[in-house]
Amino acid sequence: MGHIPPVPGVGATSRPAAPTEASAAWGQTPPVPGTPTPHPAPAARPSEAPNPPTAPRDHVPTMPGGGAPSQPVTETRSSAPAEPTSPRPHAHQAPGAPASREGSAAQRTDAARSSAEPTLTSARAAAASPDAVLIRRTMDAIEPVADKTTSYFYALLFLRHPELRELFPAAMDAQRDRLFKALLTAAKHVDDTDTLTEYLSHLGRGHRKYGTRPEHYPAVGECLLGALTRYAPDVWNEEVEAAWVRAYTAISQIMIDAAAADELTSPPWWHAEVVSHERRTQDIAVITVRPDQPYPFLAGQYTSVETPWWPRVWRHYSFASAPRPDGLLSFHIKAVPAGWVSSALVNRARPGDVIRLGPPAGSMIVDHGTDNGLLCLGGGTGIAPIKALVEDVAKHGRRRSVEVFYGARSGHDLYDLDTMLRLQQEHSWLSVRPVVSEGPAGGLTGPLSEVVLRCGPWHSYDAYLSGPAGMIRSSVDALVGIGMPAHRIRHDSVAELVAAAGH
Repeated sequence: MGHIPPVPGVGATSRPAAPTEASAAWGQTPPVPGTPTPHPAPAARPSEAPNPPTAPRDHVPTMPGGGAPSQPVTETRSSAPAEPTSPRPHAHQAPGAPASREGSAAQRTDAARSSAEPTLTSARAAAASPDAVLIRRTMDAIEPVADKTTSYFYALLFLRHPELRELFPAAMDAQRDRLFKALLTAAKHVDDTDTLTEYLSHLGRGHRKYGTRPEHYPAVGECLLGALTRYAPDVWNEEVEAAWVRAYTAISQIMIDAAAADELTSPPWWHAEVVSHERRTQDIAVITVRPDQPYPFLAGQYTSVETPWWPRVWRHYSFASAPRPDGLLSFHIKAVPAGWVSSALVNRARPGDVIRLGPPAGSMIVDHGTDNGLLCLGGGTGIAPIKALVEDVAKHGRRRSVEVFYGARSGHDLYDLDTMLRLQQEHSWLSVRPVVSEGPAGGLTGPLSEVVLRCGPWHSYDAYLSGPAGMIRSSVDALVGIGMPAHRIRHDSVAELVAAAGH
């Protein structure tokens, strides 16, 4: 193997963030809102990298640490893979092929309610920097061999730094692309400083709960360069390598600094005791918990949850109420097949059980600085944050028109309709309209986005969307199509929704 230069200066002066906890990955990388989440590509051949077991459908964290076995009863932890045996290509060679796929879970991997990656829009109006040009050229080169590049990256990481293996899930197929994708995405947008800083700061703060420490970053950077060197031989040279070193150094330092700053004011996680477990349907439960210390959040946000039954497996859920005087937090959980966390919470959790919560996240919060009405679309368990937004408007005491469209496949699936109708009776400014895609005619029937358009106009409203990713995309398209400015359409990033909508 040729020499891979260390990533200079990464974490050299920053304090470690949070206690050591084996858990999740280096970067949650949901797709840009409004774009579909691709499915994982097939695993690389054994001769090129490890062949991981099938991943579960629950959200798998994306940085060293998130564990998630593939089948609840057949968990197998893969051993550290052997390092690829092919010699590393010479550093002075040029373009080859990009890699960047997103390993996303099945079933509601298209689901909506998101965690946190903002849309990374690079400043294309200005000329790209020389480093950005070289980085994008590398990514173009590795695209045809993305899966092999990703597998090789992990093979290097686990062979050279076996102590990091326990920080990753046993089933690597769904999670692995996210780490590599996060690194490549961040590097690609190296010119967009403001957006990149916001995105990476969020990741740095959120990864405290995984036990990520500053000393982990150089190891990841070293293996990132090693994988790129091998699979982009036609473009790789000293100039390209220097560009990647500079980019990765900046990326990792932003995350380290954000984690260190967050450590001064917040714990890496909160313990929370289950105080109520209410089964609404066969597969949906409303769970209320009491955190062990004050938990600050805003209506419309979400958090990550870890259960005692599947350590290091975290899933995102929206808060189902605005902040309460008693400090209790409620979540609407839908169990899905192969959904480890969701199934455990719905079928196993009972009062007295203790779960862990990550920090709050999400930007789908009410703008109280405008008199615009609120057009709220909630699909399935996506009604949870919509209910929280309604409570938030009520607490602020302003009579703003709030129109809620509560969508589900059938009337039976409108599990929280009684609660929403009760709120409607209490507040004259609130209108709640149930919508079913399948069911008897006479009520509102059809795709939620189409029904909403029929009930317009909505020119004086801001839109808040929560539900499956397909519903989010079609609703955004429909609202933009009737002239609603995009900045007045609020929802969290589709892929985080992926993690939050009911896995």
